[in-house]
Amino acid sequence: MRTHEGLFAGIFGRGGVDTGDEAWLQAMLDTEAALARALERAGLAELGAGAEVTAAARADAFDAAELGRQAALTGNPVPPLVRALTAAVPPSAVSAVHHGATSQDILDSAAMLVAKRALLVILADLADAAAAAAGLAAAHRDTIMIGRTLLQQAVPVTFGLVSAGWLTAIDEARQGLARIRDERMAVQFGGAAGTLAVLGDAGPEVAALLAAELGLAAAVLPWHTDRLRILDLASALAAAAAALGKIARDITLLAQSEVAEVREGRKGSGGSSAMTHKRNPVAAVAILGCTRRVPGLLATLAAAAEQEHQRAAGAWHAEWEPLADLLRLTGSASSWAAGLLAELVVDPRRMRANLDEAGGFPLAEHVSGLLAPHLGPVAAHDLVAAASAEAVASGTSLGDALKSGDAARDLTAAGISPDQVDAALDPAGYLGSAAAFTDAALAAHHEYQTRLKGTAAPPPR
Repeated sequence: MRTHEGLFAGIFGRGGVDTGDEAWLQAMLDTEAALARALERAGLAELGAGAEVTAAARADAFDAAELGRQAALTGNPVPPLVRALTAAVPPSAVSAVHHGATSQDILDSAAMLVAKRALLVILADLADAAAAAAGLAAAHRDTIMIGRTLLQQAVPVTFGLVSAGWLTAIDEARQGLARIRDERMAVQFGGAAGTLAVLGDAGPEVAALLAAELGLAAAVLPWHTDRLRILDLASALAAAAAALGKIARDITLLAQSEVAEVREGRKGSGGSSAMTHKRNPVAAVAILGCTRRVPGLLATLAAAAEQEHQRAAGAWHAEWEPLADLLRLTGSASSWAAGLLAELVVDPRRMRANLDEAGGFPLAEHVSGLLAPHLGPVAAHDLVAAASAEAVASGTSLGDALKSGDAARDLTAAGISPDQVDAALDPAGYLGSAAAFTDAALAAHHEYQTRLKGTAAPPPR
């Protein structure tokens, strides 16, 4: 079954990442074929043997389900695959099949191929998500909204700054995954116990040739029980999933009916089977469904990294499915995120309305700062706190409470006019470095994109 098939695959297998049986089987066959070509190049197999094995190494020519059944007898699917591949090549090429390798060499190298191919897709989707986030940050650089801390209203921010935070996290995740793809995807080739003894002095040469054939890095030495490469990959995937999960969680909160500051724009989605009035944030929910599963997979891979001596008893086996699931889920979340951010509908008027409905309370800190030089910080704090309590009790705004009663007399005595109070309660005057931070995120994104493309272009605004 391919990754995108199945009852739940529309949620958890969205996009182009393929970690299904055929993908793994083809990666294993690619490794066997590359080994045959490497042996031929090293003079350890007959001329033409590499081409013969390569021609036979097609996943559609093998029965993955049968290989899986036979794997129960050998502990992994490589031995039955080797037998089947050997039977599929001419006698002149038989000696080039699997020569010098052990099962873990084939499966670990295949895992690297599956992962590297998946990363190409994930990185492309993350690039699209980053571009969409950059567009939101630029378009809403000065769109004012209420900031929220501990799920409570705080001070004003801009939606541009919120989007810039999403952008920076995605770009950092992209860079982490790209580093893993370029530096940590290495061939595995060590033979029975990591010595390649069967190849004599030719072991390092064949290992280097195999790496070149597969387009993987050449490891310093076999890493059968050194699983840091797997952990580095898993950690980078988990970081990407965490960045996407944060974005999705923000959007589910901002899309609540009572908030309604954003909504998903994908046509035909969001309907409820029971409540026809609802517009559910399906893409954000799907991302969270994917990313919530990632920490457990990462934990499993971290636990499996403790492996005995030269070959593990079970821990290596424990990696296969969690790694495939981690690639698939991160890939699905990335695909969902690219569409979600590209189609996100932002409502600046609702953002401003929600901010105005707060009655000026989010600007209490700004007002205290205005008063402090005249009254002292403690007295200023107490005056604003008393006015806030009065406003809450009477159902008025903070501005009205400050411009009436005892607060008004104290402010007049301090030489502070009602116009100054109104200015202090204007959220546009209390955004701090929001615009500068947004611009910095956009500039960093532009610089990263320029490095990737190798061409210069004007920065977005």
